[in-house]
Amino acid sequence: MTTSLDLPTDPIAVAAAALARSTESKSVFHHSVRSYLWATLLAEHENVMHDADYDAGLLFAATVMHDLGVGTRAPGVARFEVEGADLAADLLTRHGVGADDVDRVWEAIAIHTSPGIAERRGLLAYLVREGVGIDFGRQAEVVADHEEVVHSRFPRLSMVRSLVDAIVDHAARNDAAAPRYSTPGELLRERRDNGVTRMELAAADSPWRS
Repeated sequence: MTTSLDLPTDPIAVAAAALARSTESKSVFHHSVRSYLWATLLAEHENVMHDADYDAGLLFAATVMHDLGVGTRAPGVARFEVEGADLAADLLTRHGVGADDVDRVWEAIAIHTSPGIAERRGLLAYLVREGVGIDFGRQAEVVADHEEVVHSRFPRLSMVRSLVDAIVDHAARNDAAAPRYSTPGELLRERRDNGVTRMELAAADSPWRS
Protein backbone atom coordinates (compact mmCIF):
# COMPACT_ATOMS: atom_id res chain seq x y z
CA MET A 1 0.00 0.00 0.00
CA THR A 2 1.26 3.46 -0.88
CA THR A 3 -0.16 6.39 1.03
CA SER A 4 -1.64 9.15 -1.10
CA LEU A 5 -0.19 12.59 -0.54
CA ASP A 6 -3.42 14.22 -1.69
CA LEU A 7 -5.43 16.06 0.94
CA PRO A 8 -8.96 14.86 1.71
CA THR A 9 -11.82 16.76 0.11
CA ASP A 10 -14.82 15.79 2.24
CA PRO A 11 -16.81 18.73 3.72
CA ILE A 12 -15.32 18.47 7.23
CA ALA A 13 -11.76 18.31 5.91
CA VAL A 14 -12.38 21.29 3.62
CA ALA A 15 -13.84 23.29 6.52
CA ALA A 16 -10.96 22.37 8.83
CA ALA A 17 -8.34 23.33 6.26
CA ALA A 18 -10.16 26.56 5.46
CA LEU A 19 -10.24 27.56 9.12
CA ALA A 20 -6.55 26.86 9.58
CA ARG A 21 -5.57 28.59 6.34
CA SER A 22 -7.61 31.70 7.09
CA THR A 23 -6.46 32.18 10.69
CA GLU A 24 -2.82 31.06 10.68
CA SER A 25 0.25 32.38 8.92
CA LYS A 26 1.12 30.58 5.71
CA SER A 27 4.18 29.08 7.38
CA VAL A 28 2.18 27.64 10.28
CA PHE A 29 -0.54 26.36 7.95
CA HIS A 30 2.03 24.56 5.82
CA HIS A 31 3.48 23.04 9.00
CA SER A 32 0.02 21.78 9.95
CA VAL A 33 -0.56 20.16 6.56
CA ARG A 34 2.91 18.61 6.51
CA SER A 35 2.22 17.21 9.98
CA TYR A 36 -0.80 15.40 8.54
CA LEU A 37 1.19 14.03 5.62
CA TRP A 38 4.02 12.85 7.88
CA ALA A 39 1.51 11.28 10.28
CA THR A 40 -0.14 9.30 7.48
CA LEU A 41 3.23 8.13 6.20
CA LEU A 42 4.17 7.08 9.73
CA ALA A 43 0.89 5.18 10.07
CA GLU A 44 1.68 3.34 6.86
CA HIS A 45 5.25 2.67 8.03
CA GLU A 46 4.01 1.25 11.33
CA ASN A 47 1.23 -0.72 9.63
CA VAL A 48 -1.56 0.73 11.78
CA MET A 49 -3.92 1.94 9.05
CA HIS A 50 -6.15 -1.09 9.51
CA ASP A 51 -6.30 -0.79 13.29
CA ALA A 52 -9.77 -0.24 14.69
CA ASP A 53 -8.63 3.02 16.29
CA TYR A 54 -7.25 4.50 13.07
CA ASP A 55 -9.49 7.17 11.56
CA ALA A 56 -8.09 9.09 8.60
CA GLY A 57 -10.70 11.84 8.88
CA LEU A 58 -10.01 12.51 12.54
CA LEU A 59 -6.28 12.42 11.88
CA PHE A 60 -6.60 15.12 9.24
CA ALA A 61 -8.82 17.24 11.47
CA ALA A 62 -6.48 16.98 14.45
CA THR A 63 -3.26 17.62 12.57
CA VAL A 64 -4.43 20.41 10.28
CA MET A 65 -6.08 22.23 13.21
CA HIS A 66 -3.48 21.50 15.90
CA ASP A 67 -2.10 25.05 15.86
CA LEU A 68 -5.35 27.02 15.67
CA GLY A 69 -4.42 28.32 19.11
CA VAL A 70 -1.80 30.61 17.59
CA GLY A 71 -4.17 31.91 14.95
CA THR A 72 -6.39 34.96 14.87
CA ARG A 73 -9.44 33.18 16.33
CA ALA A 74 -7.70 32.28 19.59
CA PRO A 75 -8.73 34.58 22.47
CA GLY A 76 -5.39 34.39 24.28
CA VAL A 77 -6.73 33.57 27.74
CA ALA A 78 -5.45 29.97 28.00
CA ARG A 79 -2.62 27.85 26.64
CA PHE A 80 -2.53 27.83 22.83
CA GLU A 81 -2.91 24.04 22.79
CA VAL A 82 -6.17 24.24 24.74
CA GLU A 83 -7.56 27.14 22.75
CA GLY A 84 -6.74 25.35 19.52
CA ALA A 85 -8.44 22.20 20.80
CA ASP A 86 -11.53 24.23 21.71
CA LEU A 87 -11.71 25.83 18.26
CA ALA A 88 -11.32 22.47 16.54
CA ALA A 89 -13.97 20.88 18.73
CA ASP A 90 -16.38 23.70 17.94
CA LEU A 91 -15.92 23.24 14.19
CA LEU A 92 -16.36 19.47 14.38
CA THR A 93 -19.44 19.74 16.58
CA ARG A 94 -21.04 22.22 14.18
CA HIS A 95 -20.43 19.72 11.37
CA GLY A 96 -22.19 16.92 13.21
CA VAL A 97 -19.22 14.88 14.43
CA GLY A 98 -20.11 12.72 17.42
CA ALA A 99 -19.09 13.76 20.92
CA ASP A 100 -16.69 10.85 21.43
CA ASP A 101 -14.78 11.63 18.24
CA VAL A 102 -14.76 15.34 19.01
CA ASP A 103 -13.24 14.51 22.40
CA ARG A 104 -10.53 12.38 20.77
CA VAL A 105 -9.54 15.27 18.50
CA TRP A 106 -9.69 17.75 21.39
CA GLU A 107 -7.37 15.60 23.48
CA ALA A 108 -4.92 14.95 20.64
CA ILE A 109 -4.55 18.68 20.01
CA ALA A 110 -4.47 19.70 23.68
CA ILE A 111 -1.62 17.30 24.53
CA HIS A 112 0.39 17.41 21.32
CA THR A 113 3.22 19.25 23.13
CA SER A 114 3.19 16.76 26.05
CA PRO A 115 5.92 14.13 25.58
CA GLY A 116 5.32 10.91 27.46
CA ILE A 117 1.59 11.60 27.68
CA ALA A 118 0.37 11.92 24.09
CA GLU A 119 2.05 8.65 23.17
CA ARG A 120 -0.05 6.82 25.77
CA ARG A 121 -3.45 8.33 24.97
CA GLY A 122 -4.36 6.27 21.95
CA LEU A 123 -3.42 6.04 18.31
CA LEU A 124 -4.79 9.43 17.27
CA ALA A 125 -2.92 11.38 19.94
CA TYR A 126 0.24 9.40 19.19
CA LEU A 127 0.09 10.02 15.44
CA VAL A 128 -0.65 13.73 15.87
CA ARG A 129 2.31 14.24 18.20
CA GLU A 130 4.64 12.20 16.00
CA GLY A 131 3.47 13.87 12.79
CA VAL A 132 4.23 17.25 14.36
CA GLY A 133 7.54 15.91 15.67
CA ILE A 134 8.63 14.66 12.26
CA ASP A 135 8.21 18.20 10.94
CA PHE A 136 10.78 19.24 13.56
CA GLY A 137 13.17 16.52 12.37
CA ARG A 138 12.30 13.58 14.63
CA GLN A 139 12.13 10.27 12.74
CA ALA A 140 12.82 12.14 9.51
CA GLU A 141 14.25 8.97 8.03
CA VAL A 142 10.76 7.42 8.03
CA VAL A 143 9.51 9.94 5.47
CA ALA A 144 12.76 10.58 3.58
CA ASP A 145 11.43 9.16 0.31
CA HIS A 146 8.63 11.73 0.29
CA GLU A 147 10.48 14.72 1.72
CA GLU A 148 11.17 16.48 -1.57
CA VAL A 149 7.63 16.34 -2.94
CA VAL A 150 6.01 17.34 0.36
CA HIS A 151 8.35 20.29 0.86
CA SER A 152 7.88 21.39 -2.75
CA ARG A 153 4.10 21.49 -2.27
CA PHE A 154 4.17 22.99 1.23
CA PRO A 155 7.46 24.90 1.70
CA ARG A 156 8.80 25.37 5.21
CA LEU A 157 9.03 29.19 5.04
CA SER A 158 11.19 29.51 8.19
CA MET A 159 8.64 27.42 10.05
CA VAL A 160 10.38 27.12 13.42
CA ARG A 161 10.95 30.85 13.82
CA SER A 162 7.46 31.65 12.57
CA LEU A 163 5.79 29.16 14.90
CA VAL A 164 7.84 30.15 17.93
CA ASP A 165 7.01 33.81 17.26
CA ALA A 166 3.31 32.94 17.13
CA ILE A 167 3.43 30.86 20.32
CA VAL A 168 5.37 33.54 22.19
CA ASP A 169 3.03 36.30 21.02
CA HIS A 170 0.04 34.28 22.20
CA ALA A 171 1.68 33.39 25.52
CA ALA A 172 2.50 37.04 26.23
CA ARG A 173 -1.18 38.01 26.12
CA ASN A 174 -2.16 36.52 29.46
CA ASP A 175 -0.42 34.82 32.39
CA ALA A 176 -2.84 31.91 32.11
CA ALA A 177 -1.70 31.38 28.53
CA ALA A 178 1.89 30.78 29.67
CA PRO A 179 1.96 28.67 32.85
CA ARG A 180 5.39 27.80 34.18
CA TYR A 181 6.92 24.63 32.67
CA SER A 182 4.36 24.50 29.86
CA THR A 183 5.66 24.73 26.30
CA PRO A 184 4.31 28.27 25.74
CA GLY A 185 5.46 29.40 29.18
CA GLU A 186 8.99 28.16 28.66
CA LEU A 187 9.27 29.52 25.14
CA LEU A 188 8.15 32.93 26.36
CA ARG A 189 10.65 32.86 29.24
CA GLU A 190 13.50 31.71 27.00
CA ARG A 191 12.80 34.37 24.39
CA ARG A 192 12.62 37.11 27.05
CA ASP A 193 15.75 35.92 28.86
CA ASN A 194 17.93 34.87 25.96
CA GLY A 195 16.41 36.25 22.78
CA VAL A 196 16.30 32.73 21.39
CA THR A 197 14.59 29.51 22.44
CA ARG A 198 15.84 25.95 22.73
CA MET A 199 13.43 25.02 19.96
CA GLU A 200 15.09 27.51 17.63
CA LEU A 201 18.57 26.32 18.63
CA ALA A 202 17.57 22.70 18.07
CA ALA A 203 16.32 23.59 14.60
CA ALA A 204 19.92 24.28 13.61
CA ASP A 205 20.57 20.54 14.01
CA SER A 206 17.39 19.48 12.23
CA PRO A 207 17.77 17.72 8.88
CA TRP A 208 15.46 20.40 7.49
CA ARG A 209 17.07 23.41 9.20
CA SER A 210 13.94 25.46 9.75
